[in-house]
Amino acid sequence: FNLQLWNNYFHLAVAFITQDSLQLENFSHAKYNKIQNKYGDMRRLIGFAIRDMWYKLGQNKICFIPGMVGPILEMTLIPEVELRKATIPIFFDMMLCEYQRTGEFRKFENEIILKLDHEVEGGRGDEHYMQLFESILTECARQYPAIFPFVESFVSLVKGLLEKLLDYRTVMNDESKDNRMSCTVNLL
Repeated sequence: FNLQLWNNYFHLAVAFITQDSLQLENFSHAKYNKIQNKYGDMRRLIGFAIRDMWYKLGQNKICFIPGMVGPILEMTLIPEVELRKATIPIFFDMMLCEYQRTGEFRKFENEIILKLDHEVEGGRGDEHYMQLFESILTECARQYPAIFPFVESFVSLVKGLLEKLLDYRTVMNDESKDNRMSCTVNLL
């Protein structure tokens, strides 16, 4: 098993799908349609490949926790529904791997909270992501009664954090400085 090779693969693939020139939602409707018709959404294809390769790692997945949490989070925050649905379950798999190895998933939890703060502050994430994140992870955890309460607690924590971060981002983009300061104080 060549850890560096796999690590390079994942980082390169995530860098590819997160590059600005592939963020179709930022284009005009006409340009979006033209690209979709000619090439399709390459982000989805690469995202599915990343997902498939992740599950082929087997027992070696633990080597990528917490290092791949940030890049996978960056990928799941791309506003493309099918990509999100296909890749958010990787988080549960990461939690399960760490839980089976150590009896907890603290490394994963700490890393995702740290990276989520950075990503949302950078303009990524939305209400729909928060709902998908909650429903997918909760559904995945239902099959594992031993870990379910821990996952449920984690999802609740992340959902609360995401709500606050999204509110903060909205407030920071507000035109009124007085309103912004008041809202920031209330959020804190």
